[in-house]
Amino acid sequence: MTVTAVSGLIDAVSYLGLGHVFTANMTGNVVIIGFAAAGVPGFSVLGSLASLAAFLAGAVLAGRLEGVMRRRTAPQRLRRILVLEMVLLATATAVAFVAPPAVYALIALIALAMGLRNATVRRLAVPDVTTTVLTLTLTGLASDSSLAGGSNPRAGRRLASVLAMLAGALAGAVLVQHVGLGWPLLASTIGTAGAVRAVPRSSSAG
Repeated sequence: MTVTAVSGLIDAVSYLGLGHVFTANMTGNVVIIGFAAAGVPGFSVLGSLASLAAFLAGAVLAGRLEGVMRRRTAPQRLRRILVLEMVLLATATAVAFVAPPAVYALIALIALAMGLRNATVRRLAVPDVTTTVLTLTLTGLASDSSLAGGSNPRAGRRLASVLAMLAGALAGAVLVQHVGLGWPLLASTIGTAGAVRAVPRSSSAG
């Protein structure tokens, strides 16, 4: 759930500090592009397009790396991708501290990291583990609940994902408002490092 919390931090940084752009939630970017194209003030077509392009580049890179690492176990592949994400976020952290106005560099670095991670998690297909979007998680939580006649399968994991995203977004918003972009990005880097350590060294990634 650490990476889900990191996503909340990341989107707080990008939306609140980089001009109302998402770098983890690409659904939000598509909607924002529509808003901006309609002339709604406060939204950037260019920023959202840059984020989409970097995210897709990260997903393509993840696909290429999957071929290179196909002989390794799922945990080994996930660990290596998370290390790459950590390096990209650490670079973004350095940029935020040294050159805070470098908006597009930050968007590109963060969205590239998120594309790498999302494509890898999708390939590993861990049930009910989402790292950036909670729509399907919330749908499953409600439609499989006892209220809907279900048996609440994996309700704890689903609820934990929602709470992790909420906690990350809350922490990110507080940090962005009070200390700028560098510190929440540093927290994201540290969180990703913790996720690397949490990946099991054998068996499956689930």
